[in-house]
Amino acid sequence: MLILGIDPGSRITGFGVIDASEREPRYIASGCIRLKDDELAQRLAQVYAGISELIAVHRPSEVAIEQVFMSKNADSALKLGQARGAAIVCAANHGLPVSEYGPRQIKQAVTGTGAADKAQVQHMVTAALRLSATPQADAADALAIALTHLHSCRGLVTSGSYGSRRTNRSSWRQYRP
Repeated sequence: MLILGIDPGSRITGFGVIDASEREPRYIASGCIRLKDDELAQRLAQVYAGISELIAVHRPSEVAIEQVFMSKNADSALKLGQARGAAIVCAANHGLPVSEYGPRQIKQAVTGTGAADKAQVQHMVTAALRLSATPQADAADALAIALTHLHSCRGLVTSGSYGSRRTNRSSWRQYRP
């Protein structure tokens, strides 16, 4: 099972692909879709096209994406939501199930604390996937989202522990086309 994790943004959209078919997750690819300074509609089209290309190249079986969080700037939150929408529609148009996870839930699953900073997430993603170099922050976030989905699918506690059972799945949603 390949999982595509997406950290959506209206300027930079991070992505990470992991192979979850073995006991330990294996890194496949990660990076960023850097959007040009075009009008919002063109940037959303770039998100859609970039995700579509990733799906064509990597053929994931599932997609996981970060939920919108409330920010101080309503305009930024709205643009982020629209970028998420473009990515979700792209995955749905490719017939892939899409699961959403909140920022605190992702941090909890990967680092053991929902209050972790970006550097902690990067460090734990690097360790969990045994990477030789630390991924860029947006790519690391996307890999963390993919790892969170893997933990959720396996019924594991969101602390990142591979041995504990998770009992409550009410904090995530899954869309199926």
